[in-house]
Amino acid sequence: MIKIAIADDHKLFAQGVAHLLEEEKDFEVVGVFSSGKELLDYLDQYLPDLVITDMNMPGMDGMALIQSLKHNKIKCRIIVLSMYDDEKIFESCVKQGIDAYVLKDVDPDELIYTIREVMEDRHIMSFDRVLKLMNDDQYDDSYRLKFKLSKREIEVLKQVIQGNTNKEIADHLFLSVYTVETHRKHIHQKLGVSNSIELMRKSQEMNL
Repeated sequence: MIKIAIADDHKLFAQGVAHLLEEEKDFEVVGVFSSGKELLDYLDQYLPDLVITDMNMPGMDGMALIQSLKHNKIKCRIIVLSMYDDEKIFESCVKQGIDAYVLKDVDPDELIYTIREVMEDRHIMSFDRVLKLMNDDQYDDSYRLKFKLSKREIEVLKQVIQGNTNKEIADHLFLSVYTVETHRKHIHQKLGVSNSIELMRKSQEMNL
């Protein structure tokens, strides 16, 4: 059995990954932890074969966890499961000695395949491969786009759809005009639009 520990502060996501992996007959998830510190406390008594860690976690983040594992010479494989398709982050993780870097939006089968590659010492890390495994349609999927926006951005967007000015939106949401302008800029960036007409069209696709 391949014993796996997962560190990710998004509990629903982490439990989903755990359930997915446990469907494999030779995988056993021995624990799901919401921070690097919680995982390290567990490792004081038990040693899994593999650690799967997120990067952005409270208290002790993924990079600090990896550094601690290496510093304390804890002998387990490490896979980073991250939302960051950033080459600098990837290279920093590689320098720390991880065994694989996988983006969170890959197909589940790819994660399972990568685990087997790592455990069999045949995984080759490449940032180009990381990018190729991204879902190319993620930015075109209107349903997915809706969940890229924060609650406040959704509120601002709905006000924009209603035809309100930045000043009116600011008054309604008890924000400054500058803050509303910043939210609108972020909304445009996240939805990949450059003007109000495109924004209205995208909003219709998102059923707002």
